[in-house]
Amino acid sequence: MVRFALSLALALALTLSLKADNWPQWRGPKNDGHSTEKGLPTEWSADKNVVWKVKLPGDGSSTPCIWGDKIFLTAPDGDDIVLLCLSTVDGKEKWRDKLSDTGKNRKTAEKTTDASASSTTDGKHVWSYVGGQTAGRITCHTVDGKLVWDKNVQDYGKLNIAFGSHWTPVLYKGVLYQQVMHQKAQLLVAFEADTGKEIWKVNRPGYSKGESPDVYTSAFIWEGEGGPLLVSHGNDFCTGHKLADGAEVWRVQGLNPKASGAWRFISCPLLSPDLIVVPSCKDGPTVAFNPVGAKGDINPENKAELWRLPSSTTFRTPDVVTPIRVGDIVYLSGDGPFWALDAKTGQQIYRETLSPGKHRGNMVVADGKIYVPSSTGAIDVVQAGREFKKLATNKLPDTIYATPAIADGRIYLRGYEYLWVIGTK
Repeated sequence: MVRFALSLALALALTLSLKADNWPQWRGPKNDGHSTEKGLPTEWSADKNVVWKVKLPGDGSSTPCIWGDKIFLTAPDGDDIVLLCLSTVDGKEKWRDKLSDTGKNRKTAEKTTDASASSTTDGKHVWSYVGGQTAGRITCHTVDGKLVWDKNVQDYGKLNIAFGSHWTPVLYKGVLYQQVMHQKAQLLVAFEADTGKEIWKVNRPGYSKGESPDVYTSAFIWEGEGGPLLVSHGNDFCTGHKLADGAEVWRVQGLNPKASGAWRFISCPLLSPDLIVVPSCKDGPTVAFNPVGAKGDINPENKAELWRLPSSTTFRTPDVVTPIRVGDIVYLSGDGPFWALDAKTGQQIYRETLSPGKHRGNMVVADGKIYVPSSTGAIDVVQAGREFKKLATNKLPDTIYATPAIADGRIYLRGYEYLWVIGTK
């Protein structure tokens, strides 16, 4: 009977752990901003539905990645940038390690810091990138805090980028991919995730005029028929590359239609199996195409292109926030304006106004609800669907630039002051 009871308890624990959703990287399990969690709170405040909060050593905008009982995130700590491991139970620190000494004089545009790129984990290791205007470092730790390997990004050219390098590494089937794109280098690099050994590196050219080589996006993996592909967005183009050797498969043209030198990409593309939506910047175009079988130049003459929206009085391309898709609707966010577009045609379904402030954190979706963060500490909760319905606006006394994370029935909101954990007690 004792043996049976122990087996039953173990089976129950395993079942619960399988049901618990991890948040292993910047934008969730599939890096598309979606979580399968249900029953999350719709409303909260500083004293409502807060499971716990923990004071952070410094302000940053990197999103926590979460696996099991561990939270990993980077933060300034005096003159240093550190990697923290916190407990999901109560926020207590398990360990920390210094990643760089670029904490001093770290303020850049909009008071962002070098703790901007998000870490990535597979439950065994955690990979991080921390970079400023002139220095950058990739690290791999065990989840218990032991440094396994690190890589100096200056090995790929002297770093030179106006507002700091904030490229989140992407992990896929044992390979870590890093975009290294600034004034002195335009590269995609693949590493063995466990050892740091370089597998390949390829040049990824663009127009390279003015500020265009200053790239603030991160690489992503597209999965679909004919894939997977590594997607790179920056220096006036969006490109798809084979994972085996980095060879280019397609290139989205016309994102900088006037070849302006005042052009830099921050918002990343929306990736789904049959649709990629590519934003640009500064009132440029937004392009959507079907990546299945797509090759060569993606432009209005290519049958893969589905729609291309120019800037207008009623629509603007996202400048910072990555679009998100729910069913047959694409949602886009600006600094207050919020658009819903038909995924197949690009036709506008509605345009509404959400909380003011700078919208820098990306939207996330769970249980048919879209969570839209603002720098003011407000999080708007919008019901997905063709009719606009705002369910709540929740305000915390903090500055939020990070993308929310969702794991095991909780919403993790990284502010400049605190890490807030929202859930039902």
